Amino acid sequence: MPTVHKIGLGGGCHWCTEAVYQSLKGVIKVEQGFIASSGSNASYSEAVIVHYDAGAVSLKDLIAIHLHTHKSSVAHSMRSKYRSAIYTFNGKDADFARMLISELQTDFNEELITLVLPFKMFKPSDTRFHDYYFSDQERPFCQTYIEPKLKLLATKFSNKVKDGLAS
Repeated sequence: MPTVHKIGLGGGCHWCTEAVYQSLKGVIKVEQGFIASSGSNASYSEAVIVHYDAGAVSLKDLIAIHLHTHKSSVAHSMRSKYRSAIYTFNGKDADFARMLISELQTDFNEELITLVLPFKMFKPSDTRFHDYYFSDQERPFCQTYIEPKLKLLATKFSNKVKDGLAS
């Protein structure tokens, strides 16, 4: 029986983020929608909740993949809609995520802006958008925005990608 954990991740379009995490070994379920935290981050922002088997994929790998598959060092004008964040469900994961962001900073030329925030609320996206990439990979959006992320995933994290998905 797997030990199921969960983490919230936001940074880019939730269609893209959903496809990245659906492609990984050890990921059991990806909920696509909008996450809110607290304080100045209490507004909803596009994100996913990743349910994963901690014995098959580590939180370290999930966070590293997150940082590398969205613009985690760019404070662009759409950050309120696409907040770069790791939403945690407990203090232990929050502490670990902060430490890991600091450790992984060496992989990036610019300063990481990804926030570690407490998870407060979730609103799922409309069901017609669930499984967006894998329901129709030929959509122009999928080809333009999701495919490059999956190619990066298959190259940089090939040992984490489900069989048959690595290119």
